[in-house]
Amino acid sequence: PMGPSPRRAVPLAHVEVGGRGDRPPLVLLHGLFGSHGNFQTVAKALVRRGSGKVLTLDARNHGGSPHSPLMTYEAMSLDVQHLLSRLGITKCILLGHSMGGKTAMTLALQRPDLVERLISVDISPVSSAPVSEFSAYISAMKSVKIPDGLSRSAARQLADDQLRSVVQLPQLRQFLLTNLVEVEGRYIWRVNLEAISHHLADIMNFPIFHKPYPGPALFLGGSNSPYISSKDYPEIQRLFPKADVQYVEGAGHIVHQDKFEEFITAVLNFLPPP
Repeated sequence: PMGPSPRRAVPLAHVEVGGRGDRPPLVLLHGLFGSHGNFQTVAKALVRRGSGKVLTLDARNHGGSPHSPLMTYEAMSLDVQHLLSRLGITKCILLGHSMGGKTAMTLALQRPDLVERLISVDISPVSSAPVSEFSAYISAMKSVKIPDGLSRSAARQLADDQLRSVVQLPQLRQFLLTNLVEVEGRYIWRVNLEAISHHLADIMNFPIFHKPYPGPALFLGGSNSPYISSKDYPEIQRLFPKADVQYVEGAGHIVHQDKFEEFITAVLNFLPPP
């Protein structure tokens, strides 16, 4: 037989936090260069405050999930659909941040029957950041050189130094460095930089859809972030006629990190009443 077809879903790595069985499960999707770990504290807080079970996923080419040369929203949506079907989940509440938000929107628009309601965190169904900025980060990550046999802290420090000229923000460098892993004494990036750089335009864009998603949707932006802007409202309205747009005061792009409590409260308030 031939190798894996690019159209085939990859089996996603995921972590489950058990919650109330009488409430719909929540599925959380991280952003570019992230992993399920970005949402672990969120998952625990939601469950502690009475939500259904929460699944945190690693997207293809991220975290512990398999690599694939294909990195489109259609492909990433299919991965999540396959996981839901494997876990016997016929309806869920889907929450995604940034790239994960676009995957969540794609899934809701393709398979509205699977999505009871949708939360998109700091991202709209339109083109987002300029590709050039991310291309620069990827080139910088690719050019990091770390000798074998270094301790983890020394390797991170060295990678940090090498990224500094391109990635000025220390928080962003720290975030990218969560992807530096040691495999048999060598340090590598666990994200598939080739696939990501090859599909960067796809990731920054959004697929074309004609039929709107009929369920409730929440677009939860950071007040200090440009990613959900008033010029996106007509497109949000067209595809998500039941959408509500809210901003978390004082939060940047990573809303759940900048304003954790306010984020959890906004999500809980949007969940269906028990």
